[in-house]
Amino acid sequence: MKQTPLYEKHCALGGKMIDFGGWLMPVQYSGILDEHEHVRNTAGLFDVSHMGEIKVEGEGAASYLQKLVTNDLSGAAPGRAIYSPMCYPSGGVVDDLLIYKLSEKSYLVVVNAANTDKDFSWFEQQLSDNVKIENVSEQYAQLAIQGPNAQKILQTLTDVSLDEIKFYRFQSGVPLCGIPSIVSRTGYTGEDGFEIYLPSEKAASLWDALLTAGSELGLVPAWLGARDTLRFEAALPLYGHELSEEISPLEAGLGRFVRFGKDDFIGREALIRQHETGPCRKLVGFEMTGRGIARHGFAVMAQDARIGSVTTGNYSPTLKKNLGLALIDPDFSGENFEIVIRGKTVEAAVISLPFYTKKYKK
Repeated sequence: MKQTPLYEKHCALGGKMIDFGGWLMPVQYSGILDEHEHVRNTAGLFDVSHMGEIKVEGEGAASYLQKLVTNDLSGAAPGRAIYSPMCYPSGGVVDDLLIYKLSEKSYLVVVNAANTDKDFSWFEQQLSDNVKIENVSEQYAQLAIQGPNAQKILQTLTDVSLDEIKFYRFQSGVPLCGIPSIVSRTGYTGEDGFEIYLPSEKAASLWDALLTAGSELGLVPAWLGARDTLRFEAALPLYGHELSEEISPLEAGLGRFVRFGKDDFIGREALIRQHETGPCRKLVGFEMTGRGIARHGFAVMAQDARIGSVTTGNYSPTLKKNLGLALIDPDFSGENFEIVIRGKTVEAAVISLPFYTKKYKK
């Protein structure tokens, strides 16, 4: 079982530790609902040091990544963070990535924790002579401070104006309590906030400094449970649920991150065929109008026929409703269907996505 540099901090705070993809991580501290509401109303601090980081450098770094991912990196200046799926030739997703452009010849790619080894192997298989890649995951810790008070709290630890870091932008070398860090205005909660990359050995001191700085502004430690309910309300995809080797970006409603107009990329032909004929599934949001909570894998039914499956279902602490995401038959145009829960069909109504939207600084 792997541990992040903050494992001892989690134990000292009374975090309820579980096995999360081979990592011993806290599922909650004070409670999922409490942590969720703090992130929506004040701020939450997450240890996401289990995420993987891959350094891509060299003369051909830009063209190499352009071939690997579906989004277009060509117009991005240094200081930009770019979200993108990375596909197999079939159009299925290897992983979804966050790519930080450090310079014209240097990128830091952040990958999902459970996929780090698989992703690095895929990077190696596509490697060209003028590109160097390195798995630098053990060198980095990653903290995420999210919520309406996130900037006010983080600003107390640096002289760099955080107003200058706009949405999906970042700065390198930002001193936080004297620790040079990459500070990015990104996150996985649907709230404004920052993700911070710093040397692993410095993580504990910054964690303590953030909790102290935020003590009077409602900052609480939060993790797995709240992170999932927060991203779910914002309809942000989770690999293995809304994305997988069997689920394409187009099926998952992420077509805006697939740029057919750029040079060739892996999966392009398969995705063009899907685009032209229409994906065989579509992602929809729904609200349970009957009693029950839908869970991953539950069948979706209409007129006594199965039309799809639930990808994520949960109680929404913000909206106080049982909601869900499902991949269903693209020809379904009705307003209602049923979810099979413990052998019984329960009514649900199709609603628009995302369930929750927060305005970000541009």
